Amino acid sequence: MLHRRHRDGYQISLQGPPGGAQTLRLSGRLNLQAMGHLLAQFKRVLEPTPPASLTVELSGVQYLDSGGALALNLLSEQAAQRQVPLKLEGLGPQGQQMLALVRPDRLAPPMPPPTPRPGNFIENLGVGALRLLDDLVEVVAFVGSLARALALVARRPSVLRWRDVELYMERVGVDGLPIVALISFLLGLIMAFMSAIQLKHFGANIYVADLVAVAMVRELGPIMTAVLVAGRSGSAFAAEIGTMVVNQEVDALKVMGFDITVFLAMPKIVAALLMVPLLILFSDLLAIVGGMIIGVTYLDLTVYSYVQHTLGALSVGAITSGALKGVVFAFLIGGIGCQRGLAVAGGAEGVGRATTSAVVAGMFLIVVADSIFAIVQYYL
Repeated sequence: MLHRRHRDGYQISLQGPPGGAQTLRLSGRLNLQAMGHLLAQFKRVLEPTPPASLTVELSGVQYLDSGGALALNLLSEQAAQRQVPLKLEGLGPQGQQMLALVRPDRLAPPMPPPTPRPGNFIENLGVGALRLLDDLVEVVAFVGSLARALALVARRPSVLRWRDVELYMERVGVDGLPIVALISFLLGLIMAFMSAIQLKHFGANIYVADLVAVAMVRELGPIMTAVLVAGRSGSAFAAEIGTMVVNQEVDALKVMGFDITVFLAMPKIVAALLMVPLLILFSDLLAIVGGMIIGVTYLDLTVYSYVQHTLGALSVGAITSGALKGVVFAFLIGGIGCQRGLAVAGGAEGVGRATTSAVVAGMFLIVVADSIFAIVQYYL
C-alpha cells in the first residue's frame, strides 16, 4: 500500500493487492511542479509487477494544469504498453478538457516534409528559367522605383533621412575600414614579394613599385574593396530590411504612407555611394605601403625612389577611373542588398536566403560591371 503527501500540495495513495485490481487515489493540486514526482510514483505503481487493472480516482483533485494532465496521459500510455486496463474516474468537465488538450502525441515534433523528387533535366531547366525571369522582373521594378526615388531626393533633399545616412556611412565606411586596410596591406605586400622574386633576376627591382601601384589602382583595389563591402554591408542591408518585412514593420510603414524606397533603401545606398570610393582610396594607399615595405626590406630600395616610381606610374585618369568604379559598385551593392531584403518571404529562413542571395548577386554584378569597364577602357 502506497501513501504519500508531496510538498507541492497533492496526495497519492494506492489500495489493492500487488498484481490484482488496484485503485490509485489522487487529491490536491496536480500541477507542473509536481509532474516529476508524479511520473516517478506512477512508475512505481506499474513496475516491477503491474496490477491486473488500475482505477485512478481523481474526485479529490482541486487543481489540474497542463503538467498534471500530461502526467496522467503518460500514465495511460504506459498502462496500455503493459496491457493494464486503466480507468480515470471522478474528474470534472474542466479536467476532462485539459486531458483532451494536452496529449503526448500532439506535443511530439512534427515530421519533416518529404523531400521532393528531382525532376528531369528539361523540367529543372524550365523551372530555373522561370525563377530567373521572375527575379529579373523584380529587379527591374525595383530599379524603376529606385530611379524615381533618386529623382525625388535630387529635387527635394529634405525628404532623405540624413541622420540615417550618417549612421550607415559610419557602418559602411568607418567600421569597414579596418578589414579593408588589413586585406589591402597584405595584398600589396604579397604582390610585391611574389613579383620581386622574378624581377630580381633581371635587375628590374624598381618596377615592383609600378606593378603594385597600377594593379591596385586600376583593378584590384576597386574590385577587392567592393567584394568586401558586398559581403559585409550588402548582406547587412538585406538582413535588416528582411527582418523588418518578416516582422511586418514594412507593411506598417506602407499603411502610414511612407515611400519604402525613400525611407529604407535610399539612406543605405547614398551612404554606400559616399563611402565606397573613399574606401578604395584607402585600399590603394595601404597596398602601396605594403609593397613599399617589401621594396625597402627585400629589394634594398629607398623610400624616396619607391614613392617616385609609384607617382610616375599613376595618372589622374587611373585614380579617377577607380573612384568611378567605386560609385558604380556601391550603387549595385546597396541596390541589390535592399531589393533582396524587400523580397523576403518565409520567416527567418527567408531572411537567411535573402542575405546569401544579396552577397552572391552583389559579387556577380561587381564582376560583370568591372568587365564592362575593362572593355570600355580598352576601346577608349
